[in-house]
Amino acid sequence: MSKDFLSVADWSADDLWSMADRAASLRRAHREGKRPRTLEGRTLAMYFEKPSLRTHVTFEAGIAHLGGHGILLKPEQIGIGTRETPADVARALSRWVDCLVARTFSHELVEQLARDASIPVINGLTDLLHPCQAMADLVTIAEVMKPTDATIAYVGDGNNVVNSLILLTAVLGLRLNVATPETHRPSIRVLERARSLAEASGAEIDLGADPIDAVKGVDFVYTDTWTSMGQEDETVIRREIFRAYQVNEDLLAHTANARVMHCLPAHRGEEVTAAVLDGPRSIVFDQAENRLHAQNAILERLLMR
Repeated sequence: MSKDFLSVADWSADDLWSMADRAASLRRAHREGKRPRTLEGRTLAMYFEKPSLRTHVTFEAGIAHLGGHGILLKPEQIGIGTRETPADVARALSRWVDCLVARTFSHELVEQLARDASIPVINGLTDLLHPCQAMADLVTIAEVMKPTDATIAYVGDGNNVVNSLILLTAVLGLRLNVATPETHRPSIRVLERARSLAEASGAEIDLGADPIDAVKGVDFVYTDTWTSMGQEDETVIRREIFRAYQVNEDLLAHTANARVMHCLPAHRGEEVTAAVLDGPRSIVFDQAENRLHAQNAILERLLMR
């Protein structure tokens, strides 16, 4: 069991299932107005280099729901790499708070903070991985059907969201079809790790370029923005590259009744149409809600042992 939550690949299948079950329990309690004060007096520091709605609000609200307190750290205040080193920041925070969430461009920075901190560090998103989203996705799928019976299709850019989805699939032995342009495949580093994990779990991960082939017979169709934070200068060319990967009613016609997933924020009319995003198959706001509960389960796992 890892001290930190940097990647779902650092945790066993039993651990991930246990956290997903706990998240579902916390969701039920939340809806009944019963919030367990399991982290009374604990303090969570939140360092954000990238803009955030879901990650910021769900972590700050989540730690408060469990009886703790969140502190937002802005990069211009902290000055990692300019005002002081990542190691010094990690060591200082370890003397003051109980846990750190870091949302950064560089995955290596989160890894360095975790190495030098004596407190748990949670990956709130990097350019490589988005493990908290993957856990929320697992909780969301489990609301609909048993995840081990499901087939998921991801259509679009081979970004941090699908990288973590691939690793989740590999650890848990799930089935995932990925359709991306040849030029925008998921991380080779992630794929190599996933292949190793899949040998043990029996996971089925199919990589291709045809979105229609990917969605045939699946239970869930997942997409994400074509232009991630930091790629804004590529927006126009990416619209052309990914045009055939839009999740729309024509694509969904190749499925029986697949549910539609998106981690948000969505660019309506680009990677997904408004009709699909707001339609009866969409479970995107269930995913957004489950960020709160999945992350609370992660916080409990890291801080209650």
